[in-house]
Amino acid sequence: QVQLVESGGGLVQAGGSLRLSCAASGSFFSINAMGWYRQAPGKQRVLVATITSGGSRNYADSVKGRFTISRDNAKRTVYLQMNSLEPEDTAVYYCNVAIQKYVSSYTNDYWGQGTQVTVSS
Repeated sequence: QVQLVESGGGLVQAGGSLRLSCAASGSFFSINAMGWYRQAPGKQRVLVATITSGGSRNYADSVKGRFTISRDNAKRTVYLQMNSLEPEDTAVYYCNVAIQKYVSSYTNDYWGQGTQVTVSS
């Protein structure tokens, strides 16, 4: 029943910007941590950025200073603002959301469908 819908991917030239969004829908009690991962061709999926329920942020070294993760709890949405994009940022980007479905339940991870980001030189 929980669904994550990603948007904002596309083709952009080097040095440009994109803003990814991931909105959670369905019936659940709360959202805990949220994050973004990416997977380039022939590579493993790696963490890009995370944000806790308290707003603490963590970034991969490769994107520090260029990417910003944020969240809007009212909209149940996590964002990834990507600036100064480089060809090396080309990948499929996946959002990950930790959701507590019921008041006394454990937390499960949910994944978005992925959105392609292509940066041309």
